[in-house]
Amino acid sequence: MTTPPSTARASATPPSPTPSSSTAPRPAPWVRTRLRAAPLATVLGAALAFVAVLLAAALPRAQDRGADQALRSFLERSAAGNTSLQVTAPSPNTGQSAQALDATLEKLLGPTGSTFRVDPEKTVHGARTTKRQPLLNPELSRPSGLPPSMNLLHVREAEAHVKLAEGKWPGSSPSAPAQAAPGEAAPLQVVLSQKAAATLGARVGSVLKSESRVDGTPSVEVVGLYAVLDETDGFWTDNLGCLARACEHFYNESLAWDVDALVGTGDLDRMAAWSRTAEDFWQLPVDVGRLRADRLDATRKDIASYIAGPTAATLARETGRPGLHTTSWLPERFEEARVRTQAAAPLAAIGPAGVGGVAFVVLCLAGALAADRRDAELRLLLARGGSRAAIVGRLLGEGAVTVLPAAAAATALAVLLLPTPRLAPTLLAAGAIALLALLAFPVRAAVLLTPARPAGRWRRPVAELLVLLATAAAVVEVRRRGVAPPGSDVDPLLIAAPLLLALCGGLLLARLQPVVTGWLARVAGRGSGLVGFLGLARAARGSGATGRTGPSVLPMIALLLAITTGGFGAAVLHSVDSSRLGVARLTVGGDAAISAYGKSPLPEGLAKAAGELPGVRTSVPLWIDHDSALRGTTVRSSQVTVVVADPAAYAELSRVLGCGSFDPALLATPGASAADAPLPALFSASLAGQATQGGTYTVQPGDGVELKVRVAGTIDCTPAHPARDAATVVLPTGAATALLGGADRPNRWLGVGDVDGDRLRALVRSKLPAPSGTPAPAPAPIPGSGSVAGPAALDEPYPVSTSAEAVTALGSDPLQRSAQRLFWAAMAGAAGFALLAVLLTLMRAVPERAALLARLRTMGLRRKQGVALILAETLPQTLAATLGGALVAAAAVALLGPAIDLSTLVGAHVPNGVRLTAGPVLTQALGLAALVAAAVFVEAATSGRRQITNELRAGDQR
Repeated sequence: MTTPPSTARASATPPSPTPSSSTAPRPAPWVRTRLRAAPLATVLGAALAFVAVLLAAALPRAQDRGADQALRSFLERSAAGNTSLQVTAPSPNTGQSAQALDATLEKLLGPTGSTFRVDPEKTVHGARTTKRQPLLNPELSRPSGLPPSMNLLHVREAEAHVKLAEGKWPGSSPSAPAQAAPGEAAPLQVVLSQKAAATLGARVGSVLKSESRVDGTPSVEVVGLYAVLDETDGFWTDNLGCLARACEHFYNESLAWDVDALVGTGDLDRMAAWSRTAEDFWQLPVDVGRLRADRLDATRKDIASYIAGPTAATLARETGRPGLHTTSWLPERFEEARVRTQAAAPLAAIGPAGVGGVAFVVLCLAGALAADRRDAELRLLLARGGSRAAIVGRLLGEGAVTVLPAAAAATALAVLLLPTPRLAPTLLAAGAIALLALLAFPVRAAVLLTPARPAGRWRRPVAELLVLLATAAAVVEVRRRGVAPPGSDVDPLLIAAPLLLALCGGLLLARLQPVVTGWLARVAGRGSGLVGFLGLARAARGSGATGRTGPSVLPMIALLLAITTGGFGAAVLHSVDSSRLGVARLTVGGDAAISAYGKSPLPEGLAKAAGELPGVRTSVPLWIDHDSALRGTTVRSSQVTVVVADPAAYAELSRVLGCGSFDPALLATPGASAADAPLPALFSASLAGQATQGGTYTVQPGDGVELKVRVAGTIDCTPAHPARDAATVVLPTGAATALLGGADRPNRWLGVGDVDGDRLRALVRSKLPAPSGTPAPAPAPIPGSGSVAGPAALDEPYPVSTSAEAVTALGSDPLQRSAQRLFWAAMAGAAGFALLAVLLTLMRAVPERAALLARLRTMGLRRKQGVALILAETLPQTLAATLGGALVAAAAVALLGPAIDLSTLVGAHVPNGVRLTAGPVLTQALGLAALVAAAVFVEAATSGRRQITNELRAGDQR
């Protein structure tokens, strides 16, 4: 059978596929295509967003951690009782029990735990008598004939902090009635510490009696002795009286002993009979380690409510104790901590504000450069029918793919590296920077795609004038009212003023730099060289692919912001260091001091040997008497401090310390003067107001000698006794040492120079006499004498103090260290962003610069000349920004410095603010300029050759 041809052809030819939507070609995804087209730009954009968001998220967390650490350290250095809630209530007349005390404690702990927490394991509670009773036993110790006195306490869980050394612990049942005379009760069973019993002369079995009363006074029987495990434990130091040892009690000049004894639960209901009244107490130590600086106001309100407020009323009602009373020093400590934190806030905020401003400029610069690089592409899309909204949406999609994951990773890393309870500031700061990084490019692209409008030449001058007016208003307001009062929030004007000054400086330089650079280019054009002229001409014109100046003003503003904030903050820190050194020198009396107790002289030859130590520039041995009297003034007699020292050496010491500088010739004594002629003396200002110039007065030291003196001059303060209101008389050596007993041997030595404290102490130990002749330690020197009595002072017969050690002590506050660390970290970030701004500008000009260098290379331009051309083009802006930033920083210090109080950062009260010194400002400016110049040179030397080679190979086919 033959198959029809049509059928054969149909079976042999495959059926043609039917067109459908499933097999039609799909357009390539926009975002993926664009990211693949420029992988390096994508990676760099993500890295920039990551670093910016990481800094933004980390700075508030670092601030919180520093503030919390400073608050806790400040409270921990306070006395233990200053961080506790002291709750008292009258003991009930009947029914007193340990269970009632414990139940009240549970109710007292109920309102805690929200903003503050009390550690239940460190609470101390119990009952105590309110009036000590004299012990009349004749066998007890009576140092001055006065009987010892005793209080009784019942302290819950006291057994855990002591070791029973002898006898037994008081029983839990009431003492059995004793066969005694009418009116007498069974003695209360108590335990005493071993040290108190040894001091009193009591022992186990002793029955201690007090004054008898009509209603009967119980005696106490010592049934046991205990030894305290750790006397430094807070359990014994929080207002528990004399439980660990006997305490000294002075009545005028008479000494008596005070002791406290512990009562068991069995006699708890009879304690009040010892002194007729007793009170229950609960000491609730607040857990300082859980306090937060950001919740300090709320914590203070809760503490105030606990002391006298709704919480206190509720507790009195729930515990059934209407006389419940709570006291605490915590509100005062919180207020002090708040004042300290706010005083250090300007320095802590200047650094983050500076790096934030520089980061803002860099992100705007990156968006502007990216938009300029893709200007032709965006305009082509617009010409082919794309709408501005659609194009901006595509660009937002590109940014979201790169910026948002980088921002999320940076925020998570900041939270992980810097744990702190507060999360909202971190998220707000990170979100703001991420939003800026996301919108910078699309917003700039939208501006470029907007139809051109008639140029308005008034817009830029008006904007610059508005910035100038805002800056002037901020500076004038800060100068007029000063910084915000202590304890208030951070002053925004003080933080914004340096940034506004830097912005004004940048706008001014943007106007001046092209003019100055163009003039330099014309000067260079008159010479034979071509490299300098070309570089300066391009710098004056502004390079760019389209011939516009472009965003070149932004890197200058970034540099100015970094230099200004860095110079201003460095000036603040330098003033803090210099003020701290000045305070330390005045406290010590110089850079080093050796003191003797009272009028005891220093060992023979010690002052001379100390003056010969390496580093000592000025050596001043002197004699001081704090118990002298001055007669003949308008008040007849005044207690004064007499200082006898060599006039020339003492004048040099006063000049170096800036304390009462004077001419040593004022204390000169003529060689032919009469034996009874009054000696010239320098009077302090307080004494000078009571004396007449040229008058004769009598100085009477404590040993009864009289010395005639006359007023030769007036001093505000003196290094040996630096208090401004101190009454001092300074006499010259020579005649004064001959007339004053003991003044020929100094009892104090002061030195200026780089003195090693350990070496000075070793010298003192080598000069000590035999142990039998070593003067016994005495109380610390008289306050205001200029010496520093540290913990080791009582163990040293001749205490040594140095200004370096005093500076270390003043700067040991975590609040100061946290503010400084945060500032320097922020400045490092600002410098990095400023450097990035310059590099971004350089990278934007790479294609045009490479084409220019390639053409010049064909005309004989050498490689070194190409590098010089790049430097001549880029460095003028850097140098202008360096000079302008230094001037603006100096202006900021001069205008705003007097309004800043440095007392908290110094660690002592200082009257003056930030002082303008060239060193810190120039160091910041030149350091950043050198960093930028080095980066420019490295970029020009490494990338220039490769780019020129590529241009020469490709030819000019653009």
